[in-house]
Formats: sequence, structure tokens, C-alpha cells
Amino acid sequence: MTGCGPLSTASPVSDDLQAKARRLSYFTVGYNLLEGVISLIAGYLAGSIALVGFGLDSFVESLSGGVMIWRFAHRPGLSQEAEARLENRAVKMVGYTFLGLAAYVFYEAVTKLYFKEKPDPSLVGIIIALASLIVMPWLFYRKYRVGKSLNSPSLMADSRQTLACAFLSAALLVGLSLNFFYGLWQADPLIGLLIAVFLVREGYEAIKAEKLCCC
Repeated sequence: MTGCGPLSTASPVSDDLQAKARRLSYFTVGYNLLEGVISLIAGYLAGSIALVGFGLDSFVESLSGGVMIWRFAHRPGLSQEAEARLENRAVKMVGYTFLGLAAYVFYEAVTKLYFKEKPDPSLVGIIIALASLIVMPWLFYRKYRVGKSLNSPSLMADSRQTLACAFLSAALLVGLSLNFFYGLWQADPLIGLLIAVFLVREGYEAIKAEKLCCC
């Protein structure tokens, strides 16, 4: 991520902040992996491309958290330039992953709309979206505060991606609720298309700007 200088470990305060950054990143990875697995299973059972797309995005979010874990790991002897090159390479890999998943979600969403493949209502999906709406804003706030204290653009960018995930959760909740309560099945693949657009945007920005989020 361009412009991300080395983080000083000279003071106990800085060490404590970096430890907090690592803990938040571990939580991000763990939560998104769990969210992704449940979303994929629930989406597959209900035939919901919006829920499947949300689960795939959760897995990519866990990759982003993995980059942050690597970012704040102790690596003695590694120069600033070498660290920046490795980090940029990792972020680009995440970006290409976004684009690949976007193509899949877009294809599935269009196919379901064209052939009128109606997804089943998913109460589990609604619960997942609600949980994400609670957890993600809190996680954004904590990561942004720590990133600002550390003067770390990479962690602050990662926090904004977490906030974007909260907005995506709100969109998912709307789509699943419309199908669950009113039988508007078209809302599900339409939200899937919205998720695909989000994935393309994030992937493009990651590859172009070598940052995980340009919110």
C-alpha cells in the first residue's frame, strides 16, 4: 500500500497499539471466515446468489485481514522498501480475487433473473445480515481509531473496507427481507448484481492504487 511507512516499535505505547491492530485483524479474519461459511451454506440451500455473493465477499475480507496480520507482524531485518513491495503484491492478489468472484456472482445473478430461478426465503441469511450490521460498524470504529493512533494508512483503509461491508450487509438484509416477507424473489439476484459491482470496484481500486479500499 503506497505511502505506508514503517511502524515504530520504539515505545511501549506503539507496541500496545500494534498488538491491538493484530488482535483486531485476527478477529476480522475469524469472524469473516465463520460468516462466509454460514452464508455459503445458507445461500446454496436457499438458491440465493445474494447470500452466496456475500459469503464469497466475506472470504475476501478475511484475506484483507490476513494482509493486515502480515503488516503488523514482527519481521526483523526487512527493509522498508522490501516490506512495501511484498505488501503491494499481496494487495494486488486480493484485488484479482475480487474481480474473479465478481464475474461469478454477476453471471449467476443474471442467469437467475433470465431463467426466473426463484430463491427460497432464508431466515438464516437475515440473521447473518443483522449480525454483520452490528459487528462491522463496531469493528470499523475500533480499527480506524487504532490505525489513526498508529498513523497507519493501511489499517485505516482496511477499516473503511469493513464499513463498506456493513453497507453491503444492509443491502443484503433488504433483499432477503423483501423475498422472505413479501415474496419479491427478484430482489435477491438484484442485490447479487449490486454485490458484483462492489467486488469489481474494490478489485479495480486494489490493483490500480495498491490499496485495499479507496472509500
